[in-house]
Amino acid sequence: MQTANPSRPRNTPRTILEVGAATSHPAPGSVRVTRTFILAFTIAWFFLSPTLSLRARSGKVALSRKYRAGQKVVYQTKMQIQATVESNPPGLKSFLPPVPTRITARQQNTVTVREVHPDGSADVETRFDTFEFESDLVDRLPESTRDSARMAQEEFSSQVAGQTLKARYDTEGKLLSFEGADRMLQQLDPPLREPLKQVLRLFLEQMGGNTLYPDHPVRPGEEWTRKLSTQPSADYPFAMQGESTLQYAGKTRYRGVKAAIIDFKFTNVLWPELEGLRKAGPLAQLESSGLGLDIRIDGKGNGRVLVALKDGRVLQNRATLHQDMSASLKSKTSGALSPAAGPITLQIKSETALEMEGSPK
Repeated sequence: MQTANPSRPRNTPRTILEVGAATSHPAPGSVRVTRTFILAFTIAWFFLSPTLSLRARSGKVALSRKYRAGQKVVYQTKMQIQATVESNPPGLKSFLPPVPTRITARQQNTVTVREVHPDGSADVETRFDTFEFESDLVDRLPESTRDSARMAQEEFSSQVAGQTLKARYDTEGKLLSFEGADRMLQQLDPPLREPLKQVLRLFLEQMGGNTLYPDHPVRPGEEWTRKLSTQPSADYPFAMQGESTLQYAGKTRYRGVKAAIIDFKFTNVLWPELEGLRKAGPLAQLESSGLGLDIRIDGKGNGRVLVALKDGRVLQNRATLHQDMSASLKSKTSGALSPAAGPITLQIKSETALEMEGSPK
């Protein structure tokens, strides 16, 4: 006669393990049945668990940039640019200002969301906590101006600390505009201003996300494309057309923050607005001689970005970018120069490596 378990309510079914344990003399085969059931259950769980885990990982996520006024992130950034210049004939280089072939920038920035607008765009302030800038451009200037240019470059590096840039981004992370660069760069010689201004623009674009985000929830391995286009402006006298391909590679944790892994690659074409340049300087001299200048910049790049799942802010960015600028001179009367003279071209190739690490303030 079996003794009832006082802690169990009456008529509560017992598990098969309890039945086996409560039977002092199990019927023939009951132990084998129990062991067979446990073994079957273990095998089923062994095969089912990875499936359940895989299904959890393969769920879709919605990636978008959600700004919050007052939010702060600190970024440590290193950017290296290497460039080569080739021309035919070699003397063509003299038509353009000196071009740096090496630029290195290291900086720490505190980024603060100052205001969020009804359309979801935001005004973001970037403060330079520390800044180091090096370039070989000084060595390419006329000897009479090298000392002053070198001094200006050193003073610029020391004075940037504490300066701020104000930028506006849309909900796709696209840089709409920025201001404050001219104030920072005015102490530099003109040949140094434009290259560094474009370095600052590139930094702000990569920090903001630069159209990373898909317009629908995505699953691991899924790709999406984004069109890239820019019209010339006073701050950026280039038009651009291109496309980026992005892929959601899965989830990870970055310094305790749940993050999405996004791999990307892109191609683009840029061309400058030359009307203002044709009024004076070398281009005006060329045109007075019956020559025209065509310029085209082809770019491509790839990298990996980690963005916070909660609000889409960039946590880490590792990218490599390549640009190839080609310029050619043509006769305005015949459409081409004399074949005997050979093609007159200028080509500037640059490689940019970017490493950016972010952390909450």
